[in-house]
Amino acid sequence: MITRAAVILAILATLAALPAQAEQLVLPDGARELSTRVISQDSYALPLAGFDAGDIPERIFEGRVERLSWRLTAGDATSLQILAPLRDQLTAAGYEILFECRDVDCGGFDFRFGIDVIPAPDMHVNLRDYRFLSAKRGDQEARSLMVSRLGGVTYIQTIHVTPDGGGAASAGTTAVTPIQGNQLAQTLETFGHVVLNDLIFETGASQLGDGPFASLQQLAAFLTDNPSYSIAFVGHTDSAGSLDSNISLSKRRAVSVRKRLVTRYSIKPSRIEAEGMGYLAPVASNLTPEGRDENRRVEAILLSN
Repeated sequence: MITRAAVILAILATLAALPAQAEQLVLPDGARELSTRVISQDSYALPLAGFDAGDIPERIFEGRVERLSWRLTAGDATSLQILAPLRDQLTAAGYEILFECRDVDCGGFDFRFGIDVIPAPDMHVNLRDYRFLSAKRGDQEARSLMVSRLGGVTYIQTIHVTPDGGGAASAGTTAVTPIQGNQLAQTLETFGHVVLNDLIFETGASQLGDGPFASLQQLAAFLTDNPSYSIAFVGHTDSAGSLDSNISLSKRRAVSVRKRLVTRYSIKPSRIEAEGMGYLAPVASNLTPEGRDENRRVEAILLSN
């Protein structure tokens, strides 16, 4: 296990070598990047205060938006001990810290589900242990940081807006960059399940979009490399409508994903099951639009070896 002292020393060592105007944050040793999503022209609502009376004060920034997340096995290091050196990097690079809070002071559940958070499994937020800050540099560049500790694992998210609309991704598209090989396979083997959060369905429909979808490409590669494994797709919905109709819709969506894996990637049908749970297994509150978005999902579950 990594001790608190080791984590802090590693962060301080990398911070000391950081150029004054570096654009990329230096993460602690052992931090594994989970996702990189880049939209060349988009907007981001930067929180300026905690949740209060049904509202989160915010300012809209437009430009190239990067959303990144990492996972760190940090031993007993606290979320503040992870956040503080990252905050120091931002101030050293000329950012002005506009707002900073911790879980309850932020507004707890209401704040977490009222802001932009990368979907699981690429980001997990423990409602009892997270810290958040907003910062800007000049009038058009913004950055937010969120650090959350869950058991012995810490998740880190940063969202960065720059006024330059250029970048690797074309306007209106999202680029998902697999890190350190097959990211989805690592999550599936570690946790036993993974949310396929890039799938697109028409509202209220079960037909899967044309794609291609990075999650299915990675899943097909994983199954091809591991012929003894089987999986199940499980569809989930929000709580709108009756249970029977939602179970039916969620199963049809899972069947649609199964069909795509069989027809496009030649995975044997006998290795893939498809089921639907309707609204019986939520991962967020159905009382908010953001929570309902998270609940509408298809998961892959690893069955056997």
